[in-house]
Amino acid sequence: MSLAVTLSRAQEGVTAPQVMVEVHLSGGLPGTNIVGLPEAAVREARDRVRVAIQNTAFSYPDRKVTVNLAPAELPKDGGRFDLAIALGILAAGGQVPREKLDDCEFLGELALSGAIRGVSGVLPALLRARARGRRVVVPRANAAEAALVSDVDVMVADSLAEVCGWLHNASPLASPGRCSEGEARSFPDMSDVRGQLQARRALEIAAVGGHHLLMVGPPGTGKTMLAERLPGILPPLTEAEALETCAVLSVTGQPVDPAQWRHRPFRAPHHTASAVALVGGGSYPRPGEISLAHNGVLFLDELPEFSRHVLDVLREPLESGQIMISRAARQSSFPAQFQLVAAMNPCPCGYAGDPRQRCQCTPDQMQRYRARISGPLLDRIDLSVEVPRVPLAELGAPRSEHDEDSATVRRRVIRARDYALQRAGRPNAEISTRELERDCALGPAERRWFEAALERLGLSARAYHRTLRVARTIADLDGGAGLLDRAHLAEALQYRRF
Repeated sequence: MSLAVTLSRAQEGVTAPQVMVEVHLSGGLPGTNIVGLPEAAVREARDRVRVAIQNTAFSYPDRKVTVNLAPAELPKDGGRFDLAIALGILAAGGQVPREKLDDCEFLGELALSGAIRGVSGVLPALLRARARGRRVVVPRANAAEAALVSDVDVMVADSLAEVCGWLHNASPLASPGRCSEGEARSFPDMSDVRGQLQARRALEIAAVGGHHLLMVGPPGTGKTMLAERLPGILPPLTEAEALETCAVLSVTGQPVDPAQWRHRPFRAPHHTASAVALVGGGSYPRPGEISLAHNGVLFLDELPEFSRHVLDVLREPLESGQIMISRAARQSSFPAQFQLVAAMNPCPCGYAGDPRQRCQCTPDQMQRYRARISGPLLDRIDLSVEVPRVPLAELGAPRSEHDEDSATVRRRVIRARDYALQRAGRPNAEISTRELERDCALGPAERRWFEAALERLGLSARAYHRTLRVARTIADLDGGAGLLDRAHLAEALQYRRF
């Protein structure tokens, strides 16, 4: 029989749909034809595969070779199908046995020498293969990624000859091993921050509930310093969250560090970043900064210096936790469950309200500066806090009991977040409206007071729900009280003074 089928995986966003590589040998003029919506890199595989097979001491069939990549409507790109195509050709010609091909998937690009080169998007492919209970052969260059996934039979190979030897039961393929929990990362410590008690409190509330935070203050008051210390007080990633985060990194082709894979990402793009750089895109959609910050922190320093168009593209991902990128040929979805932390000056010169520096800005300049941030975007930010100048005498004074280190704050954060996880299985910022009615119950007097305060402040329905979520987080920090009291609501409301 001159027909063989091998299995591989395509790359579509952070998913890896299965691709069946069907190879048929027939009479006619010798030649190789690849069908099934292949891009240029896939069509060029016929030359790479032919030379690689010949340099591995096998004979390339002197017949008409037809390779079909199914499903036909799925676009295929890259060199990830080379290994599967080569094995399908050899199996169709009877040069390797077909038995081990049935329950195994193959990923890898072939060099002309027959060596197997690494490819991007291996981690999503392994997660899909694990769900199907299949074995996977990947390049040795991707062994570090393969080691992150447990409960899947993964083998690594350096060359086509090694894989063929394994198919002939001549020699086994190596295993990538299993990755450890990773090293403890040394984040900047909260004890370096002097004073700024209100900002530290807001940062702790944001860490517990996963809320978005905006810090406003003159230059040099510690806004960036505080933001950089947020990852050090956040709870650790679970294995599932860590694999989701690494899967986004994998599809970009960037290496995954096994020592850092359980750490929350911290992304800080420059204010000259474009909308595509921030949310992703391109002819072949790739993830942007918001997806690379998935399950971590996206820090936007000098917020008004970003283009207003760039900032407004954040509005939908902040609500949905994902970004959908549509192009003429394909549509890709990337996760974007990030925590936004932003910093800005109160005016263009930076010194409005500063007791030590005189502001040089006119009211019109200040209005235009602040208008660069749209109201709908501000409405999606849960916490806004002023970061004033710290007196010089306080900077040189001995550390006080309020200058806690990150380890102390992190223990409180983990304990308070556990209350939310026990109630709803997710941080307070992510609970639904129905869960909000259940978990943020108010007494009659508190509800009347809260509604009257919302009317005076002119807050929207979205702000109503977000304020309740922040109040729920504050209550969790106070020990997970059942009903919210007026103190929790009042503190949550003061953080919406934009």
